[in-house]
Amino acid sequence: MVGKGGTASPFGLTDCVLLLQSSNKPSEDVQPQSSQDLTVFVQNLLQQMQGRFQTMSDNICNRIDEMGTRIDDLEKSIADLMTQAGYDENEAAKAAETTTEKKNDESKAEAKATS
Repeated sequence: MVGKGGTASPFGLTDCVLLLQSSNKPSEDVQPQSSQDLTVFVQNLLQQMQGRFQTMSDNICNRIDEMGTRIDDLEKSIADLMTQAGYDENEAAKAAETTTEKKNDESKAEAKATS
């Protein structure tokens, strides 16, 4: 059986069910007595798993929201620092545009020279 991360698990499905049953019920109730008992057990197990996945999903969403807030704060701090340093975004964009145009012109000139 392959477990988390693609590694082989020494436990089979039956072992996992028995382990989960023993952790949730007294030891004398480990083996289901009928298919109805097994159905109830599986339904309870699925409900527990759904609750755990929902909790994990909520935690992940909360962390993503926190990271978004931190990124927004970081961007604001960078903008404030740039303003304090006298850095003008428009001038920087024009300089970058001019540099790109010069490189394109040089590439065109080289292409004509080699043809």
